[in-house]
Amino acid sequence: MTEKHEPIWIARDLSRCSGCRKCEIACSLFHENRIWPEASRIRVFMLTPGVEFPHFCAQCEDYPCVDACPTNALSVSKETGAVLVDANTCIGCGKCIEACPGKIPHMHPKENRILICDLCGGDPQCVKVCQEGLWNVLRIVPREDYAYKLYARAPEEIARDLVVKIYGEEGKRLL
Repeated sequence: MTEKHEPIWIARDLSRCSGCRKCEIACSLFHENRIWPEASRIRVFMLTPGVEFPHFCAQCEDYPCVDACPTNALSVSKETGAVLVDANTCIGCGKCIEACPGKIPHMHPKENRILICDLCGGDPQCVKVCQEGLWNVLRIVPREDYAYKLYARAPEEIARDLVVKIYGEEGKRLL
């Protein structure tokens, strides 16, 4: 009998991120069996010195990436709510990247297929290492009626908001 997972979401407190990048390492170890941050489904951006944050799938309520896929290589897991990529069907066309409001999906560095957070099948490794390190940037919560698209923004937009949150209005000069 397989274990049934309730749909989950990864809540984010981006202003707490130290930029350690352990989330990228944990993800690449889980998915690629080696430390390979370029092939991680979560990426840490530093567009302004001192402002680093993880960027990954927000699981939009309407999943525009799934709808945009011309080969139906993307689907939504009934167990977790994560976007799943069928590597054998994906042609690496990038339509999902264009459709994503946060431009979050990205190409695998060696293979012609897209990478999107799949929540590690219901046990997100990025959350584990973040919690173990006591940064608490990432935490698992039940998937409820959040406005998920609010988190699906381009890294530049997120960085702009974080700079103001961390440095105040004066921080805009850093941009």
